[in-house]
Amino acid sequence: MKPTESPDPRGLLMMLLSVILFAANTLLLRALSLHLPAADGWMAALYRGSFGMLMVAALYGFGRGLSMKALIGSRLVALRGIIGALSIAAFYLTIATLGASRAVVLNLTYPIFATLIAAWWLKEKVSRQALLWMFAGFAGLAIFVGGDASRGFSGWDLVALAGAVGAGIVVVLIRKLRATEHAGTIYASQCFYSILLALPLRANHVGELPPLGHGALIAAAIIVGVSQLVMTNAYRTMPVSQGSSIQMLLPLVTAAGAFLIFGERFTLIELAGAALTLLATWRVAAGKTKPAAAPATPSLTPVSEP
Repeated sequence: MKPTESPDPRGLLMMLLSVILFAANTLLLRALSLHLPAADGWMAALYRGSFGMLMVAALYGFGRGLSMKALIGSRLVALRGIIGALSIAAFYLTIATLGASRAVVLNLTYPIFATLIAAWWLKEKVSRQALLWMFAGFAGLAIFVGGDASRGFSGWDLVALAGAVGAGIVVVLIRKLRATEHAGTIYASQCFYSILLALPLRANHVGELPPLGHGALIAAAIIVGVSQLVMTNAYRTMPVSQGSSIQMLLPLVTAAGAFLIFGERFTLIELAGAALTLLATWRVAAGKTKPAAAPATPSLTPVSEP
């Protein structure tokens, strides 16, 4: 099905399901951080990388596209993996410190950073309208992070934004790698370096987790893996602009769950800033761009995470 055709209703349902699964993953990690501090962002990244690697090996291993040699031998593949792993860890760490809702809103600004980085690195043209929306997005972000005087702007907000910048860099790297590397290799780099970075930090603490902690981390890793596969299949039947629009429901679903489960809430000023930022991000992500060559195999790279 061509992207310009009317999307299959099944694609719409799959995209909505991916949003629910991404939100469920975030909320589960938030619950873990509150009840089991040892299951922190690095531990979650370790489990996600481990089970993600198993998933990629099952799908693309044994001569079906996955190149283990490229994970270390290719500079761009390694760079994609290292930055992606750090960005995921930043997102997971800020779920525990900032709360699920705030972490998701800050993380979802990455398309704006990706557009700016692509303009500088790949010399992609940015329209005046996109620049105006990016300015509005940053203005909304300033309102959002400073909208609650009792909470204020913290170092963890900077970590979240650094993760969003990293995710933007990853998006640009994937654009370059799609022409030369298999989708399985591109995604495996994130999993491989998540393990490589997190294992030295958390290897001695894995045994300290109770069985429930192991089970919850495994469940979170499986949920996010399934959500990526569901979203990838949904993009086969709908335009990127429509898929991006649906993905912008993620902070709403996450915020609703965080409010009901954890009592997280925003002030009216924060809500206004978040709404402006997400609207601007959606407009930038869904804007017209030069069509890229379709990859030989569907990418496992999520829209809402690095």
